[in-house]
Amino acid sequence: MKEGTKYKWAVVAMLWLVCLFNYADRQAIFSVFPLLKREMGLSDVQLGIVGASFMWVYAMGGPLAGLIGDRFNRKRLILGGLILWSLITIATALSRTYWHLVLFRALEGFGETFYYPASMSLLSDYHGRDTRSRAMGIHQSSVYAGTIAGGTVAGYFGQYYGWRSGFYVFGSLGVILGLVLLLLLREPVRGQSEPGAEVAPASFSFEGGIRATLADIFRHPMVPILIIVFMGANFVAMIYLTWLPSFLYRKFSMSLAMAGLSATAYLQIASVLGVVCGGILADRLVRRHRGGRMITQAIGLLGGVGFIFLTGWTLSVPVLVLAMAGFGYFKGLYDANIWASLYDVMPPARRATALGIMNSLAWFGGGVAPVAIAAASERFGMSACLSANSFIYLAMGLLMVAGVRLYMRVQGTGVTKT
Repeated sequence: MKEGTKYKWAVVAMLWLVCLFNYADRQAIFSVFPLLKREMGLSDVQLGIVGASFMWVYAMGGPLAGLIGDRFNRKRLILGGLILWSLITIATALSRTYWHLVLFRALEGFGETFYYPASMSLLSDYHGRDTRSRAMGIHQSSVYAGTIAGGTVAGYFGQYYGWRSGFYVFGSLGVILGLVLLLLLREPVRGQSEPGAEVAPASFSFEGGIRATLADIFRHPMVPILIIVFMGANFVAMIYLTWLPSFLYRKFSMSLAMAGLSATAYLQIASVLGVVCGGILADRLVRRHRGGRMITQAIGLLGGVGFIFLTGWTLSVPVLVLAMAGFGYFKGLYDANIWASLYDVMPPARRATALGIMNSLAWFGGGVAPVAIAAASERFGMSACLSANSFIYLAMGLLMVAGVRLYMRVQGTGVTKT
């Protein structure tokens, strides 16, 4: 029996809170980079490795998390992961050496890697074709809220109470949330939102083996294009998340708290507006064009090009704010449909695995970003490196347009039947 309308939106709200802590915990470290640099005597490259250690382990765990998400109870994976990564966040505050930081960040990446494959698969079983982009778009706004919270709270607590204090706060609250949601979140029937599709129990046997699974996932030619585009977009996003607080602290002489706030708030608040608009626009476009969600993503990528360039280029704070907000809005248009676009060409039984693979490859790309920008900035400067990312967004936008024109011209949902 399908869940009622009110509860399916309550699920969005519950997962929104979980995802907020998912991103707050991972973002917090970047706002205290200047304190870590001073306390432990770290170079920018070493700081980049601290950030990248999370991303590399997160990426390596993605396919495994996807396979598990298609086979086991997703509620337990989501909430078990929340409690685990929250405890690791608390442990991060106990770090006394550089290698402690690297280790705990890597372990946090492992804890968080199970969240997205399980949560998006679960959400897609509560929300079908007519509401999926809006539901996932609203959920995506928690990424931005969590990023703002992580950057701002960690920067403020770091400035006044030491860099460890923010990690104690986020970790403790995350554990409490996980225990509360154990009573409220329910596991849906798999495939229940697909018209005419055969539904499966919450935990079902995984058929066909790895080869058959990969054949199903990559059957549609748009899938590798979506993966490549996500890799490029995530590379750019990770550069901004990792280095923008330090960039503002150094170039514009902002305080630690103000740099943490400014580096996240303008961009991420605009992304909330963008992700809501992107969800509404995509749900409308997909009724008229099979690739409507992907068209919305292409608009977001191409629209963000000029603002990315301007962020690194300008010397004016008002122009910088405009550039960050503009980039954030168009990034939101793209982000709202990352998973909904994938699910338009993916059968329900393979969704968590497909998301795990796509997320993994994208985060391998993102994991290169913090170290690459640190090394490149030593030669070209951080401003030039930030502006150069506009060419990546341009290339990814054009690739998405080409993919839609070649492979998404036939009317319909595009979902492969199982």
